[in-house]
Amino acid sequence: MVVIGTVLIEEEDGSIKQETREFGTFKRDRRQMCQWLKDHGVELVAMESTGIYWKSIYATLERAEILTYVVNARHVKNVPGRKTDVSDSQWLAALARVGLLKPSFIPTKDFRELRIISRQRMKINQTLSAEKNRLNKVLDDAGIRLGRFKTKKATYETGIS
Repeated sequence: MVVIGTVLIEEEDGSIKQETREFGTFKRDRRQMCQWLKDHGVELVAMESTGIYWKSIYATLERAEILTYVVNARHVKNVPGRKTDVSDSQWLAALARVGLLKPSFIPTKDFRELRIISRQRMKINQTLSAEKNRLNKVLDDAGIRLGRFKTKKATYETGIS
């Protein structure tokens, strides 16, 4: 997996020069990408949100305090003739430069972490409930009915001890 980055550099005469580089997705590669962006004085990064692959890159850019727009790939793919990662990268850079990209909503880091924790808790609770139901079914099949016993108060009232 690779990340393609394009930086648009405005020359003194007003012309635009573009530089495109390829980076890996390992942590060291993402750090190199951030350093490359900072070296060029990049103010805004635009990237497509494809699957879950954008998350680690976004987190790295966020830690480096580089403003990042994550855009819906369908919103920028509707232009015919843009088929390669390099041309997609250059297209996103051009759209971002002229302000034609609408960023997706990305919650804050704290909120994202809270969401992960709460989803994990829900998953654990669902697993626990499913296991309890399986155990009750096995016991019911064996003729043991734990869920149908009377409470102590009801036992005393009926005189059964």
